[in-house]
Amino acid sequence: MGGKLLLAGAMAATVMTFCASTTSRAASRGSAFVPALERFALSPGIARGTASSSSRCPTAIGQGSFHPAGSRGFSYRSFPVWDLISRRSSEAPVEEEADPGEIEGTDLRVLKYPHPKLRAFDEEITEFDADLKKTVKEMFMVMYACKGVGLAAPQVGINKRLMVFNPEGDPKKWPKEVVLVNPKIVGQSEATDVEPEGCLSFPGMDGNVRRHKWIKIEAQNLMGKPIKKKYEGWEARVFQHEYDHLEGKVYIDRLEEEEDKERVKPVLQGLIQKYKDEYGDDFAL
Repeated sequence: MGGKLLLAGAMAATVMTFCASTTSRAASRGSAFVPALERFALSPGIARGTASSSSRCPTAIGQGSFHPAGSRGFSYRSFPVWDLISRRSSEAPVEEEADPGEIEGTDLRVLKYPHPKLRAFDEEITEFDADLKKTVKEMFMVMYACKGVGLAAPQVGINKRLMVFNPEGDPKKWPKEVVLVNPKIVGQSEATDVEPEGCLSFPGMDGNVRRHKWIKIEAQNLMGKPIKKKYEGWEARVFQHEYDHLEGKVYIDRLEEEEDKERVKPVLQGLIQKYKDEYGDDFAL
């Protein structure tokens, strides 16, 4: 998208934290920018910024070009899994998802809110070449280093419609790895469920998010060949979280409960202020 499922302390409920919409891109953009201020009533002094890019903004790959150089926990099947998404259980403690900083073998880094690339337009991919394969390889490197099960290209500063995930979150189970190029949702269940989600781009936060129980998607693989899939349950949630990232949306846009909105407000303000202190006013809420 772009999580993780966490059990916070003595809480009995499982909390999900990721690194993804069926609405039009225009509608997605409309709900992704100004409404963020309205939903969380952020301080006007903190909430000012621009959505344009500049050299002051940290990028994952130099100037943010597509060519960089060329949850952990348990799934619904009780296998260890790692947006980055992780899940923790009181019955089986696991290593918590974290930002690893520099990662050997790649210059990609996970961007933090309110970096403008998390809200920028993501272009479709038209070239299925060695650079694309290299990018995918490095995205998996970052995902596993962060103990995630999914990652969307915008989260590492690449504004292309590309996502990767592994529902098991285990690099040793590489046959489970999924690469989706130019994905789109073509069908979805009327039934939904609500689970706590978070995102590595929003450290220290989580909140309840409603997702469709199953979705049908169309995409392309690394060779450009068409793919049709149906995802259910855990995999459907992983996909939807990462897909939101490709639509310029993030999980806080989907928070429904006022309690969640109030709880994350001070963390959001802290992230915004930290970004302003380091990079100035070139950001996007």
